[in-house]
Parts: sequence; structure tokens; C-alpha cells
Amino acid sequence: MPPVRFAPFLMAAAIAAPFAALSPAPAHAQIPPPGAPSSFAPLAQRLLPAVVNIQTTQAAGSPGRAQRPDAPDTPQAPPGSPFEEFFRDFLERNRPPGQQGRPNQPQQQQPQRRAQSLGSGFIIDPSGIVVTNNHVIDGADEINVVLQDNTTLRAELVGTDPRTDVAVLRVRPERPLPSVAFGDSDTALVGDWVLAIGNPFGLGGSVTAGIVSARGRDIRQGLYDDFIQTDAAINRGNSGGPLFNLAGEVIGINTAIYSPSGGSIGIGFSIPSNLARNIANQLREQGRVRRGWLGVNIQQVTDEIAESLGIRGGARGALVARAQEGGPAAAGGIQAGDVILRFNGQEVREMRNLPRIVADTNVGNSVPVVVWRDGAERTVTITVAELPSEAQQAAATPAPAARPQTLELSGLGLRVGPITPEARERFSLRAESRGVVITEVSPGSTAAERELRPGDVIVEVQQERVNTPQEVQERLERLRRQNRATALLLIEGPQGQRWVPLRLTPARPPGAPG
Repeated sequence: MPPVRFAPFLMAAAIAAPFAALSPAPAHAQIPPPGAPSSFAPLAQRLLPAVVNIQTTQAAGSPGRAQRPDAPDTPQAPPGSPFEEFFRDFLERNRPPGQQGRPNQPQQQQPQRRAQSLGSGFIIDPSGIVVTNNHVIDGADEINVVLQDNTTLRAELVGTDPRTDVAVLRVRPERPLPSVAFGDSDTALVGDWVLAIGNPFGLGGSVTAGIVSARGRDIRQGLYDDFIQTDAAINRGNSGGPLFNLAGEVIGINTAIYSPSGGSIGIGFSIPSNLARNIANQLREQGRVRRGWLGVNIQQVTDEIAESLGIRGGARGALVARAQEGGPAAAGGIQAGDVILRFNGQEVREMRNLPRIVADTNVGNSVPVVVWRDGAERTVTITVAELPSEAQQAAATPAPAARPQTLELSGLGLRVGPITPEARERFSLRAESRGVVITEVSPGSTAAERELRPGDVIVEVQQERVNTPQEVQERLERLRRQNRATALLLIEGPQGQRWVPLRLTPARPPGAPG
């Protein structure tokens, strides 16, 4: 009953109207707000022709639901219900020729179907260069680009980069096409107006507006995550479409949404144009992407790690857990335990900044790298290499011989021992592992809080190599005498190496109860 539902609202508005007319609306109630366009129509009209729909087809082995989870279930009706006969007749009429009246006979093999998917893209060159997402065209046997006037053009794949989810296509039009240009995504501020244009749910060119909600989002899609977050509505089919600023420049490629329901809830993510432009240019020019490579395993610098290393200015930079043998970093003098603070003049504010900065550096360039080592900044020069398709595993020297007895590290809740053949077999250690193996971890101890496990290997203590349990104990006692609050251990586990800060609680005196 709509009149009943709206009556209170209408009555309240009618009562308030005479009073509202007596005084002007407060300044903060202006609509649209100051600086906002009165309409996005002129901008949308100019940009829409350069945004395209992407249609792909892929061979589907079977139309059955097992291979098409989006396919509807075969209709079922309760036995004896009036619908049972209806569904039986419906299915009988739709059986392949020669199968009618033979419900228990196997059906003849059907022609192979083609699965279709939809996405978006945008033209960056009038000659027919189109940018979209890799996941829009991944695995496609055929790609078609549909222009705003519904002209369909067959597209060829120029190149794709799964690491950043960017792909470049080429179509061959009879006349120059309308195009758009990349803008500077670094100038986009939180709160700026943006427009998203795409092909949501296959509806064709659709325009939505919103603001930049956040910058530098890491949604755990890869090493190079640096997404722009927006509340402009982005739905299925918008992938690969452009995010525009009010100057009509592309500042992002709409790529992902956060949505428990599958529809837009105002949390969408776009690849920044300053990242996408470089990738698209490389794909267009050489069909692949060449990224800079440093050859290090890194981890986040926490407050405790910063304190233990004496880094001034708090937690910052990227802590080197391992410099891969034969890699550019090792060749340039970077060591495990160094904290990379600046790379080629750019600040490394946190660990995840470094892979992106290195990747954008031209292969073959020699660049200065500022590291924190032994309580001071040092500068080394690194020649950036090309990121290999598969990381090469560096070989390490075998572990030195050590005495077989285990030793309790009092105050830490650890018992450690040398790496013997028996220890290698017991804990499934790699043949090249060296250091001191953890044999026991006391529940509730400092080590347990840091998720250390039996079988983990202590490689270094406070950036010094250790080969025996006695050397570990000596390093810890030295730190206690220096009144250090934490000890920094380089731990090697099943997932690789990482730095772990442990609180140095006082050791029990000999003979004290446990």
C-alpha cells in the first residue's frame, strides 16, 4: 500500500515547507557541492565512444552443469504433482532427434558449445589499440571488440601481463577511432570525483560516478598491488574499463570489486594509470614486459626489528632476508640483514613499495641503493637485471660439522641442536641448510608467540652467522650484557627465510627451578 507508506513522509514535508521558505538553506546543504559539475553529461558524451565492450568465446567441452556451474539445474517436480507430467513432456519435446520416447537410452553426443564472457576496454590509439584486463581475455579462442555504435571488430592479442592483469588488443578499423589518453594517477587525491564507464552485466556503455575512496590499496593479488579504491559502481562486466578524472583522462583500469553478493557495494579497485601506462607501452612495443629484478627475499620492518637494528626514524624500509647468490643485489654488495631505505632516489616506506620501484626501473641501469647496516646508512651501486620467468634458486654451501648435543636457550623457551644427518632426516631439512636447528619450543614461550616450530633453523643472530648451539647462546648472552631488549634471529623454515625479533627475558641462573 504505497500511499500509506509514503504518507508520513509527505505529511512531514508539507508541514516543513512553509517554514523552509522563510530562510535560505544553509551553505553546507548546497547540491551539488562547490566545485562539482552540475552534470557529467558533457564529459560522458565525449568519453563514451572510446570505451568498448569485449566479447570472448572459449570452447566448452560439455554443456553439462559440471563444466558450466552457471547453468541451471534440470527442473524437478515432486512425484505425483501436477507439474511432473508437464516437465516430462517438456524434456521429451526437447530431446535430440531420434531420442524421443527413449528416456533411458544414452543421448547422442552434442556439438561442442562455446562459452561466452563479457568485459570492457578502452581505445588508446585511433589506429585500433585497446587496453583491457588480462582476466577478461584469458584463455579466449576468439576476441571481439564492440564499439559504441555496435560495430563489431575481430581483435588480436598484442600482449598480456598476468602479474598486473593488463592486456593490449589490436583491431583494424576502416577509419580512425575515438580514443582517450592516460593521465597522471599520482595526482588523484582521496575525495576527487571520478567516472567509471563499462559494460556491466552486458548492458553496454554504462556511466557511473563516485569519488576516489582510498589510494595504495593492497588487495593481495600480487607483488605490485597499488590499487585506487573508488565507490563509483563497478559490477561484473566492468573489468577492463577505464576510470576517468574530470579532465577526461584515464587514471585507472577497473579490475576488481569487493562484494559478498557479487554486485557493487561501493568498493571497487582500479590499476593506477602510472603503472598501467608503462605495462601497456611495453606490451604494445615488444609484446611482453621487461621488469627490473634485484634478487632479494625481503620482509616487513616492524617496530621491534627497527629497535633491534637501531634504525632512526622508526619502522621503514625493506629488510633483506636473503640476497640470492648470483643476483644483482649480491653482486652489488647487499647482504642479508641489510634494510633497504632508498632505491634509485625513491624512499622505500615499507616492504611492499620495493618490488614496484625495482620493477619500474629500466633493465641494465646502475642505480644507488641506500641500506642500513651496522647502525649506519651505506650506499651501494646495483645494476638492475631483468626479472627471470622463474626465480633461480641459489645454491648454498653445506653446513659445517658440529657437536651433536642439544642446548636449552634459557629465557626464550627454545632447545636447539646442530644440523646432523639424523636431524636432517627427522625434520626433513634441505641438504644445503646450515645453522642451528630448533628441536623443541616451550608452549607459551616468547618463541611460541613468534610461531617458531621444531625444524626451523636459526641461521643468524643479530646478523652474525651461527653454526653451533654454543654460538647462539654466546650471541644472546652478549646482547643481554648490552641491555638489549630483543634479539634478531634469521630463521629458515618451510616457507623460506624470515627475520624474527625475540624478547630477551633474563636467563635462569644455574640450578634454578624451571
